[in-house]
Amino acid sequence: MDAEQDSLENPFSMDADCRNCAGLCDARTNVVHGYGDVGGEFLFVAERPHAGADRTGVPFTGDAPGERLQSILGELGFARSAPDADEPDLQNAFVTYLTRCRHPERPPTDEEVRTCEPYLNAEIRMINPEIIVPIGQRTLDALATDYTTNSPGDVDVEDAHATTIRGRGFELVPMLPLQAQTDAQTEAFVEHLLDNVFSRDYRQTKGRRGR
Repeated sequence: MDAEQDSLENPFSMDADCRNCAGLCDARTNVVHGYGDVGGEFLFVAERPHAGADRTGVPFTGDAPGERLQSILGELGFARSAPDADEPDLQNAFVTYLTRCRHPERPPTDEEVRTCEPYLNAEIRMINPEIIVPIGQRTLDALATDYTTNSPGDVDVEDAHATTIRGRGFELVPMLPLQAQTDAQTEAFVEHLLDNVFSRDYRQTKGRRGR
């Protein structure tokens, strides 16, 4: 964890009682802001909190999808805690979402994603990661639009899973939705980072910029 960082949970003190989206405020249990090492080189971004994170208030905890990501982080050396940890001990990685609230019956609307965008923008700007991992098609579309020459729909997450896409200032390594991954697909993602990202100087793409 960054030496000057007081807490892994919501380290930028973002609004924990955000009321910007009327359709989500009464449906959510918790606002789930980012979590992890603010000096991390790797940023993992999913579309919205899973049911476990909505309940606990901590990203990627409390359910099977969260346990899968924590297991991946452990295999990559980013987590020093068990995959089912309630407060993962992360280093060199930060985890967050496009939208910070979960509706139990539907995904976020386009308007809700746009309303929540300043939170993600601020995290990316302050963390300035080397590698961004968009989890799922919608997250890939959003980040590819902002950080590559691709338009929404140009890249299919099923084809791009466990590959590297050169971006502006960093690289994207797409991942299939956690709840849809097979063990073999999870293993392929870990192997890609270990064999093709960690083995070279990925920092050559880094550039300080804001959105």
